[in-house]
Amino acid sequence: MPKLIFKKDLKDKLKFNGDTGIILGSGLSPISDSLHDKRSVHYNDIKDFPISTVSGHNSDFVSGYYKNNQMLLARGRFHFYEGYDLETIVKPIIIFNELGIKNIIITNSSGSMKIKNPPGSLMIIDGHYDCTFRSDSSMPLLKSGQKYYNNKMIKVANKIANLHNLKLLKGKYCWTMGPAYETPAEIHFLKNLGGDVVGMSTVPEVEYAKKLDMNILVISALTNFAAGIENTILTHEDVLTNAKKIAKDFSILLLETINSLNKK
Repeated sequence: MPKLIFKKDLKDKLKFNGDTGIILGSGLSPISDSLHDKRSVHYNDIKDFPISTVSGHNSDFVSGYYKNNQMLLARGRFHFYEGYDLETIVKPIIIFNELGIKNIIITNSSGSMKIKNPPGSLMIIDGHYDCTFRSDSSMPLLKSGQKYYNNKMIKVANKIANLHNLKLLKGKYCWTMGPAYETPAEIHFLKNLGGDVVGMSTVPEVEYAKKLDMNILVISALTNFAAGIENTILTHEDVLTNAKKIAKDFSILLLETINSLNKK
C-alpha cells in the first residue's frame, strides 16, 4: 500500500470532517466497537509515522460515528521509554490539529496512589506534575487550570457521569519516565508532592495541545494500585485486564460526553 504523504490523503481515507479526537491509553481501544461507519488507517501507512511497541495499542487512526457525531480515535501512542523523542510523541496531536480538531480527549491507564481511589474507577485529571527530571533535579511544579484543562468539558463529563450513575473522581496526574513501574519510595514522594495517580504518558500531549489552543479533557482509567499501596507485584498484563473491566463505563462516559458537547 502506498504511503500517505499529505494531510488531504489522510482526511480522504478516513472520510473525517469532525472536531473531536481521542487519544486512547493501554487497553482502552474497545470504545471503537461502539462506532458505526468506521474507517481506519494504520500508522504504517502514514509517511514518517512510527508505530507503538506497547501491548494494548493498535497503532491506527479510526474515524467513526456515535449517533450523529463523528470522532477520530488514535489507538496507540508513543512514550519516551520506547526511545521516541518529544516531537514523535506528539505526532497524533499534530495530526488531529491538521485535520481541524478542536476538542481533544486524552486518556490513559494509570496507577492509583490512594486507597480511597480503587482500580476500576475513572478520574478526571485537573492538574499534572512532570516527574521525569529530564532537564534538572528541581522539584516538580503543579500545572493546572483552564489553559490546560477545559472547564466546559469537565462540567459536561461530570454531568454525564451523574446521569449514568458512574463514579467519576478528580485528581492530579504524575508523569514518570518508565518503563519500570515506580518503587514504593518513589510513590511515597509523588503522593507527598500532591499526586493522585501515576503514569508514563499524557503530559507531553497535554502540553503540546495547549500550545495549539485545543480544548483538553483528560480521563484516567485506574487499572491498578501503585507500588507500595497494596502488597502485590505490578504487571502490564494486569493493567490490560483491568482496563477491559472498565471499558463499558469508560465508553459510556466518553461517547455521551462528546454527544453532549456537540449538541446544538
